[in-house]
Amino acid sequence: MTQPDTNLHGAITALVTPMRHGEVDLAALTRLVEDQIAAGIHGLVAVGTTGESATLTVPEHVAVIRRVVEVAEKRVPVIAGAGANSTAEAIELSKASEEAGADALLHVTPYYNRPPQEGLYRHYAAIARATRLPIVLYNVPSRTGCDLLPATVERLAEIENIVAIKEASDVRRASALLAAVGDRISILAGDDVIAVPIMALGGRGVISVVSNVVPGHVARMCEAASAGDFVRAREIHFDIGPLCELLFAEPNPIPVKLALELMGAMSAEVREPLAPCSPALRARLADLLRAKGLL
Repeated sequence: MTQPDTNLHGAITALVTPMRHGEVDLAALTRLVEDQIAAGIHGLVAVGTTGESATLTVPEHVAVIRRVVEVAEKRVPVIAGAGANSTAEAIELSKASEEAGADALLHVTPYYNRPPQEGLYRHYAAIARATRLPIVLYNVPSRTGCDLLPATVERLAEIENIVAIKEASDVRRASALLAAVGDRISILAGDDVIAVPIMALGGRGVISVVSNVVPGHVARMCEAASAGDFVRAREIHFDIGPLCELLFAEPNPIPVKLALELMGAMSAEVREPLAPCSPALRARLADLLRAKGLL
């Protein structure tokens, strides 16, 4: 069996976690993974923010990672969400993800407790020492209340198995990272709308929410950008722009799960404290999907 490319790049889907009647729907997850790979996606994230990591139990968390690994069969790399705001817990999740067969780990900055930059460095360094897997740093200050600054990323880039960062703030920050460490680690966009601008500056790809719905579009967009064909990349960027807007009109992953339900792929069920999509957004999303030929 061939091994996946862990030089992480291209369109990497932050998978939703399908649910039905309060339980993880592993059958729907299996279909979703197969559809993603068939559409040409370059990698998968299991149990990131979009996968509702905050409300899955640890056994559910590990079961989802294991199922994605089993279905992917090394055709694409599987990156396991293993972040926590406790370093010890993040290490435990990393070890469990490694045992489940993950190819790499995604570690969001510790949330709520707002560690200083030295604390962030020690947190990631400790995780790196505890696993053999490649690590993707994840900076999303709007959700975590914690900002991993470029100077700290520079220090972390010296650690051998820290190989990438998912940067979900803005293009200015991504540009600073590319200038500082772009020759040592991969800079991945953490927001679909900034994927092409970041790749134009030298970024390697995007960890995408929208690719749950249109994986082929996002894959082709990233392939065009990687090849320097920014005319084609811009065309796709503008084409999926309205979908990007609606999928973030309410908290992620509420709208993307609804889109997948409307397309017949799975239930739109989310776990509380998330709530079902509003009727107004449901109508707008159905109209757009219909106009795009996705229904």
